[in-house]
Amino acid sequence: MGPLKSRLFRKIANVLDVAGLFLKLGATAFGGPAAHIALMEQEAVVRRGWLSREEFLDLLGMVNLLPGPSSTELAIFLGYRRAGWMGLLLAGVCFILPAALIVGAIAWAYLKFGKLPEIRGLLYGVKPVIIAVVVQALWHLGRTAVKTRILAILGAGAAALSYFGINPLLVLLFVGVLMMAVRTWPRPKGGVACVTPLLGMTSAVPLVAATGAAAPFSLLAMTLFFLKVGAVLFGSGYVLLAFLRADLVEHWHWLTENQLLDAVAVGQFTPGPAFTAATFIGYILGGPKAAFLATMAIFLPSFVLVAASGSLVPRLRKSPLAGAFLDGVNVASLALMAVVVWQLGRVALVDWLTITLAVAAAVWLLFYRVNSTWLILAGAALGLARSVFQAGS
Repeated sequence: MGPLKSRLFRKIANVLDVAGLFLKLGATAFGGPAAHIALMEQEAVVRRGWLSREEFLDLLGMVNLLPGPSSTELAIFLGYRRAGWMGLLLAGVCFILPAALIVGAIAWAYLKFGKLPEIRGLLYGVKPVIIAVVVQALWHLGRTAVKTRILAILGAGAAALSYFGINPLLVLLFVGVLMMAVRTWPRPKGGVACVTPLLGMTSAVPLVAATGAAAPFSLLAMTLFFLKVGAVLFGSGYVLLAFLRADLVEHWHWLTENQLLDAVAVGQFTPGPAFTAATFIGYILGGPKAAFLATMAIFLPSFVLVAASGSLVPRLRKSPLAGAFLDGVNVASLALMAVVVWQLGRVALVDWLTITLAVAAAVWLLFYRVNSTWLILAGAALGLARSVFQAGS
């Protein structure tokens, strides 16, 4: 009974660890997928030691090849690795729930007062800290992922392609297949045989599908629409915007252009996954019930995809050719993150105070290993204090 009780208590402790971590991240992880990934690396790899950086990179490469919100799927993968099926479920729910509740509260205020709450001061202080968090993660993960000179060259090429607007999925596929070609150059027959199934895993970049003419609002139609989006959408919140606009604004006329832009803005500036824009839209269209259904529908495919592919990553790593593909995808994933942080940095670092805040946060993270949550909260407090001071002067 002793060993059985010990295993049971260990499983319970692991489940509680997963729930606690992702509840915290869901409530405090500002900055979009790149920042979420950086925070998960710090918490799951550096602070808790749940898995190695190599294993983390493999999971990161995998989620970038799946449709749906990449940071949410990474959270689900990490939960599965730490606490099995219960961890898979809890990690996703706990990461989504705080953000969905915050977005739901904002949607209530939006309907009641007709505008979004003022949060510019909050973001002024948070964004520089997010820059530091992502840079720190890129430094650590890059040292693990860039194993050879050819991987460094491919990473630089991936960053250039992304910077000039090439679709992220195509960049990942191109670099992964190119790395396989390099690895299999003396044996081209083996390389050709293995590229085909890997390409089949990802399919083509989905296009926005046209739906029928304008129609009255329906909970069932809305739920099926968000289920479709969660199952086929690759890319950022801007790709999500294209999907939402095509159906909800142009074809069904359920939302105005301004409401749609406000929904996407709420998903971007609140903590947790940006796909909680669906929560906002659901609340606007049909109140709390519709908000719940929209949220559940857009995130449900992520749970299914991770559950279906959870055992695939270790098998890929055991195959030399598939491992080469994954190495290329990992480096390309970090290159995409680097481009995002460069673009975000140009917006966030606007004066001496934000630059100082970013540098100070980077120093605390790299040399003192301070929990990034405290730095984010400190940045938010500083931004709010500055906003109040400026309003009073």
